[in-house]
Amino acid sequence: MAGTTVGYLLVYLVLTMVPAAFCWLLLSLPDVYDFLRRLRRRRTPSGPSIQFLAQRLRHVHRTLLEFEPGTPALRRYAARQAYDDLLRQACRALEVPQRLDEFPEGMDKEIERLRVEEALRRAGLRIP
Repeated sequence: MAGTTVGYLLVYLVLTMVPAAFCWLLLSLPDVYDFLRRLRRRRTPSGPSIQFLAQRLRHVHRTLLEFEPGTPALRRYAARQAYDDLLRQACRALEVPQRLDEFPEGMDKEIERLRVEEALRRAGLRIP
């Protein structure tokens, strides 16, 4: 009689716990997927190394500062675009949020560049 009661208790526990565990697992799948995706992204670096990006950022930043008066606007624009592209790559490599694509050329984009440069500095990247 005692063995039958234990058997019924086990069947009851299985019937009540398995659906709950299944629902919990089903609801957790997106979080597990995101975790595995982030883990994989960290292990397989894509793009240039952060040291190379830092060197290029310093070089292009210096170029932007050294433009003489009378430098063609197209050259200035191309240099800013190259700098923005390097900032985006560095942000991706260091997982720093950026919104450079959201702003047209102008004061708002310049403010976002300064914010991104400071965020990269706080993440350990040296930009003058």
